[in-house]
Amino acid sequence: MAKFTIEKKLRAVREYLAGHTSIKQIAKRHTVNKQVLHHWIERYRHHGEDGLRKRYTNYTPEYKMDVLNFMNDTGASPSEAATVFDIPSRSTVSNWKAAHDLIGPEALISKKKGRPSMKEKPKKPVPPKKSNETLQEEVERLRMENAYLKKLNALVKEKERSQRNSKLK
Repeated sequence: MAKFTIEKKLRAVREYLAGHTSIKQIAKRHTVNKQVLHHWIERYRHHGEDGLRKRYTNYTPEYKMDVLNFMNDTGASPSEAATVFDIPSRSTVSNWKAAHDLIGPEALISKKKGRPSMKEKPKKPVPPKKSNETLQEEVERLRMENAYLKKLNALVKEKERSQRNSKLK
């Protein structure tokens, strides 16, 4: 997407407002889409040169709701609402409306963007430390369990061998 300086935008808008050339010819001369040029003209009419300057803003949920209420009350399109409320992109207003229609007012609350912080994460709870005596008891129990399973496995194998031997005879 091409970037346009404020001077180039102003030149194109003033050329159109002078009334000597059509919007299509001016758009072609300045290598800009005619809808974009029309958007610049409307923003210039409502807000002057400041309407053509690029700026980044975080909008509160209340402000977003005001824009949507204006659209509902007046029947304005997202493009018209963006122009009246000095929002640089009409797609921003369209996105707010779609999210509000789909999810409701809570969709207008801004979400935290970007990668999560690398600060300390909450640690998993550490099990309480066991005493040396408790650990020794647990080791002994596990040794007995292991020995039992070995003996059981040996008995099962012995039984299988005896059944094979009896079938062979």
